[in-house]
This record gives sequence, C-alpha cells and structure tokens, in this order.
Amino acid sequence: MNKPLRRIAIFCGLLVLTLLIRDNWLQYAKADSLKNDDNNRRVTIARYAHPRGDIIVDGSPITGSVETKTNSLDDLKYKRTYKDGPMWAPVTGFASQAFDANLLEKVEDGILTGNDDRLFFRNTLDMLTGKPKQGGNVVTTLNAAAQKAAYDGLKGRGKGAVVALEPSTGKILALASFPSYDPGSFAGASNADAAARNKLLKENNPADPTLNRALRETYPPGSTFKVVTAAAALENGLYTSADEDTKSPDPWIMPHTTTPLPNEGTIPCKNANMREALRWSCNTVFGKIGADLGNKKMLDEAKKFGFTSEQFTPVRSNASVFSDNMEPSQVAQSSIGQFNTAATPLQMAMVVSAVANDGKLMKPYMVDKLQSPNLDTLEQTQPEELSRPLSSKNAQILQDMMETVVEKGTGKNAQIGGGVTVGGKTGTAQHGVNNKEKPYAWFISYAKTSDGSAPVAVAVVVEDKEASREDISGGGLAAPIAKSVMQAVINSKR
Repeated sequence: MNKPLRRIAIFCGLLVLTLLIRDNWLQYAKADSLKNDDNNRRVTIARYAHPRGDIIVDGSPITGSVETKTNSLDDLKYKRTYKDGPMWAPVTGFASQAFDANLLEKVEDGILTGNDDRLFFRNTLDMLTGKPKQGGNVVTTLNAAAQKAAYDGLKGRGKGAVVALEPSTGKILALASFPSYDPGSFAGASNADAAARNKLLKENNPADPTLNRALRETYPPGSTFKVVTAAAALENGLYTSADEDTKSPDPWIMPHTTTPLPNEGTIPCKNANMREALRWSCNTVFGKIGADLGNKKMLDEAKKFGFTSEQFTPVRSNASVFSDNMEPSQVAQSSIGQFNTAATPLQMAMVVSAVANDGKLMKPYMVDKLQSPNLDTLEQTQPEELSRPLSSKNAQILQDMMETVVEKGTGKNAQIGGGVTVGGKTGTAQHGVNNKEKPYAWFISYAKTSDGSAPVAVAVVVEDKEASREDISGGGLAAPIAKSVMQAVINSKR
C-alpha cells in the first residue's frame, strides 16, 4: 500500500475508533444522566404516564392522580391532585407537568413515580406479568389534627408559620405556612395552569403564598431567643439555678457604649433571678448574660441548638443566624434575639424541643417510611440524636423557668389544664429599620402530660399587619395557636 493510502486508512481507522469511544461513553458513562436530564422529554412523559404514588398522613392519602382531560401536551397522561392542598402545600410541595416539582414531591420523586432503583425488581415483575407500572408511597410523620389546628390558627392572622415536633424522636407533627396556595391549581400543562402559577409568583403577588415560611424564612426571634441565652448561662456555669440573683443593674449600659439596653415598661428586672427575668422577659438580664459570656460561648451554644446549619427533613430548611466577630454590645443585643439574630420557625421548635427532651436534640424529620406499591417498607426512618445543648439537670431547670412563664407570666394564654403542664416563652420581635414595621409575634412552648412525657413542642410566628401595634404580642397572637396545636396532639394520643 502506498504512503497516501496508508495515511487515509489510518485516519479513517482513528475516526471509527473515536466514534466507537464516543458511542460507548454516551451509552454507558452518560446513560443515567441523559436518561434523567430534566430537558429529556421522555423523563417528563414517563413521570406522568401512570398515577404517582401518594403522600400519606395518618394512614390516608393527601394526594391523588387523575387522567388529564385537556392538555396542550397530550402525551402526559396523568396529573397530580391534592386534598386540602393549601393546608398541606408546605409539606407536599407541588408536582406539575409544566413546572417540575418541589419539596417532598421533588425529594421523593423516584419513589412516587416508581423509578427508584429499589423498585427495579418490582417493576420488572410487573412488566413480565402485564401489570401497569405504579409509584410507591411516602408515609409522613405529620399529625392531621395538629396541622389543621396550625393552619386554621394562622388563617385569620395575615402571615405566619407553625412547626410542631415530637421531642423524643424529632418527628415533625405540623408544618404550616400562611398564606398558602393550592398546588393542584397548576398541576397540568395548560394555559390555565400557567396563568394560575403566574398569579402566585412574588412579583405578581406581594403576599408570596408559595414561600414556605416554616422552613425558608428567617425571622428575628425576639425574646424567644432568651431560652438559648439562659441555656448558655447554665451550661457555662455563669448561674447554677433558676432562683440565683443575677448581677444585672437596671438601667444597664451596654459594653463600650453609652447606650442603655431598655426593658419594656417598668417591669422588675434589677438583679432579677433568671426565673423572674424569663417570666418578665428582662432585656437587661439576658443582654448582660450574653455580654458576660462573650461571643464564642454564645455562638457555641446556639450552634448546639442547630443555628448556622441548614437542616434537611429531608426537605431543606434555611440556616438560622447567630453571628461571629461581634462587638460586646452586639452580642448583648443578639442574646435577646435582636441585632442580626434570625431563625426559622423550625429552628425555634428545635430549641424548645431540646429543652423538653431533657437536653437532647433529635434530628427533625417528616418522612416516617417509604413504601413500594404493594405497601412493603423500602426504608424506615430511625430517630437520630443531633446534639446535646444542655445537660439533663440544666434542661429541667430551664423547663421549670418556662413553666413559670405560662403559669404566672406572659404565656398564660397557652395554659391547657386537665393535668397538662405547659412551658413556654413569648417574643415580640422588632421588624424593619428602627422598628418602623409592625413587630413579629412569637411563642415557643411544649406540653407535658400527667405521666411526665412531653409529646409535643411548638413554635409559632405571626406577622399580623392588620393588628394595632399595641395589640401585637407573642402571648396575645401566637400563644393561642400554639395551645390549639398542643391540644390536638394530646387529644390524638388519648
């Protein structure tokens, strides 16, 4: 073979080899990513070719599927339906033929569509026997009565959120956000679905109903953060009991400033012990505790409760904020839930849950188990300890202080009676530049039954723009909602 032909042959051989390598790379190395790429139309067709599995609460589905009757994309056979969609939207999220999915619908999409690898043999058997493909189920930890109490409580209050946890396990019992939306209103792919979704977007609706305020909004926690500050004081030995007088003058000038930290009205805060300081919500006492402990010790304690870290339930929750490298005066303000301290409602529910659980913080979760279509359990969530923010002894001291708040202090509206003991803390958090906006009303609490167990811990935040400023308080707006949620949980266990 002459030289030019040999070069052409070698060149053609290299082209064939390159083609084979490329073909094998696409078929094997890239197969899964291409198969699951959201831009692959076949993924969407497969997702809606059969009914999705259901999201389950208290043994009953809160979702469903229906055949698409009018659909501009007529190769998508089924679309999602929701029972009490607005109430459950912060849990389920949405699954839309046109707009993908979010929250549990997205995180557990593989199980719900039946495409999860754990369903491979089941799907293969169904294919061989001619049975239609089915999705699996997501069984939640939610309590339907508690969720309804939370959502109904928020409905008349403008905006807000509620999170309820089972302290001993971390199970999420309620996760409500208001205003909300119906995820079924844009589950299809028609022009009407697109219009319905556009009406919900923040640029078109300032109320921002699709915002999950329970997980994705961080608020100044106000005086509810004093529970964290009290825990830091006990854990670091600054004070060893609830009834030890503190060295807290009133007025108290913040370090390195000439500015006093004010208390509300004429409440008795001078050298008040921590029990009375929590009962009356003394800024001077807890601001001075924070300054005395210093930024590092306060930050370390906040982190033990979960601050500065995202939480995955498995849906992601924003990280709550307690800063580093602050001036002593800023530490003082942060220690009473002001300056730039910010928390999600989930975070504050975690705080009170740890106190109620004798100092042990359990990882919050909302999926109890995943089921195959024939209801076999594919995965069972096991409770997991996240941290120990307090010793058992100090947690019980703090419980005693919080129970005084409800028995004799600002949290009286959360009293339940009938052998149920409630511990709590109110908060009225400043909002806007120079506190020009109406404040946020907070209440965090737990309920203990006569056997000493604590089946529920709750955090409530209310943004009520219709209320007059003087009527906005954690005890007045948020505590009654927390009470109804705690009662719903307790009644469901009887």
